[in-house]
Amino acid sequence: MSADQAAADVPAAARSVLVLAHTGRPEAVSALTEVVHRFEEAGIRTVMTPDEASALTRADRDLVVQCELEGAVDTAELVIVLGGDGTILRAAEIVRGSDTPLLGVNLGHVGFLAEAEREEVVGTVARVAAGDYRVEERMTLDVRVVHDGTVLASSWAVNEVSVEKANRERMLELVVDVDGRPLSSFGGDGVIAATPTGSTAYAFSAGGPVVWPEVEALLVVPISAHALFARPLVIAPTSVVGVEVLPGVGDGGVLWCDGRRTFTAPAGARVEVRRSEQTIRLARLSTGIFTDRLVAKFGLPVTGWRGPREPQGPRGSGGGRP
Repeated sequence: MSADQAAADVPAAARSVLVLAHTGRPEAVSALTEVVHRFEEAGIRTVMTPDEASALTRADRDLVVQCELEGAVDTAELVIVLGGDGTILRAAEIVRGSDTPLLGVNLGHVGFLAEAEREEVVGTVARVAAGDYRVEERMTLDVRVVHDGTVLASSWAVNEVSVEKANRERMLELVVDVDGRPLSSFGGDGVIAATPTGSTAYAFSAGGPVVWPEVEALLVVPISAHALFARPLVIAPTSVVGVEVLPGVGDGGVLWCDGRRTFTAPAGARVEVRRSEQTIRLARLSTGIFTDRLVAKFGLPVTGWRGPREPQGPRGSGGGRP
């Protein structure tokens, strides 16, 4: 069943949307106020946490349902996030394990995970109220740190997992393997394992390729590696990436998940990254292709582009672009 069909089958009064915002920014509070009023006009309940609702005026707080996040996610039709990619990644932690999709409104800089911009708030609420959106499934990663047969930590990521040096003054010595077979050892700042969703984030900054969301793959991107073979790799989504922190060298490493959760990866530890069985669900309004999003978000120059020539018609018909 599509999102619009599902929304049409539910009375408006019974529909609710959980709204999360970076309320420390005045722009976010302004957007939040507008969203609350628009949903009120549409007859859809806005659900917020008490902490975030406190940023609203007293009159506006009366328009929202305040509750803690536990339980609110499962009953919401959608989670709308007002902020940048960092706020959306925080929301991803909240909805993980549920079927509730995320829809981001970008109040940050690039905002690749967001679906709409600040000036599109009114239209976004109208589309949600009409159930006029679709949902995409995006792969995520599971990761664990093992040392001497003991699992020291386990976590997950939407964008990327990185193993980085703990001491900025020394290189981190690593050996990388794929599917249990050694690939290469090198010294450097670390290594990134990313999803296609994360290919435009940290992995991109480290020189990795941009991967279209429709492609299912894992990326392995060395960070400032001193090695002959230290190129970014695109491998099968079914593969398992192993990163071993070589013993006896430096102070070990640090594991980062989406730049939000961090764990120690001591010398001698092994980090294993694989595709997670759980996905993240993103609500989409646009029917455009990823190429257009890439051009818009990065401001890529396309001056001079004429587009593909139209197919030639029957001989003598003059078909095609001159």
